Amino acid sequence: MAGTPSDRGMTADPILLISTIADMLAGDRHVAIGAASPIPGAAALLAQAEAAHRMHVTILHSETENRFTEGSRELFDAACQGRIDAFFLGGVQIDGQANINLVGTGSYPEVTKRFAGSFGSALMYYAVPKVILFREEHSPRTLVERVDFISAPGSNAPGIWRPGGCHALVTGRAVFGFDAARARFRLDKLHPGETGETIRAATGFDFDPGTPQGSALPDPDRIQRLAEDVAPRVAAFYPAFAHRIWGVRT
Repeated sequence: MAGTPSDRGMTADPILLISTIADMLAGDRHVAIGAASPIPGAAALLAQAEAAHRMHVTILHSETENRFTEGSRELFDAACQGRIDAFFLGGVQIDGQANINLVGTGSYPEVTKRFAGSFGSALMYYAVPKVILFREEHSPRTLVERVDFISAPGSNAPGIWRPGGCHALVTGRAVFGFDAARARFRLDKLHPGETGETIRAATGFDFDPGTPQGSALPDPDRIQRLAEDVAPRVAAFYPAFAHRIWGVRT
């Protein structure tokens, strides 16, 4: 299922990534998706389907998968009240302490490239117990030793109350677990075609080697469930993605 490694480090089949993330969400009660994230969104819907819909999924920019009526404000309120179990964040840059940068690259404030901004990332990072960092591209330009600007910190000084934080980092090449006490990533899984050496070469920060396992390919039943149950729902709010992966048209 893996493709040929590219310069941008995107190697894993999207179905594999969806299946990998869905496994991480098993047992959660409420999973929320904020930014436009078709792979995490599809993974959350798959986990919900496999939980016989006992899991609630909120996809903020979807008309069909969103019960909130006041947009981001209600999302932030729910997070601060402890009513969201899992959330996803990405970044222009992610570093070895799980800091993320959504502002721009270069020496702030003289950034060389400017992006959309931090929005509510810091609040969600502190409030949600299971934050999964997701970035398909796995390369030294995105996984850096130190981000140019900290939009949301992966760790904090002792004595600061923080119920939330980084659970894992999922990329197109691998899965890292995060040790919050040490503020350090650990290599947990390798996607097909990858080795510890290829991940080390493609990663700009240092990490613990761990004892990584190969990412489990989804079984035929899960692939069928994705195509029959999840793809039509995804097509309602990520039509281009659903058409590219499953051939579904809205």
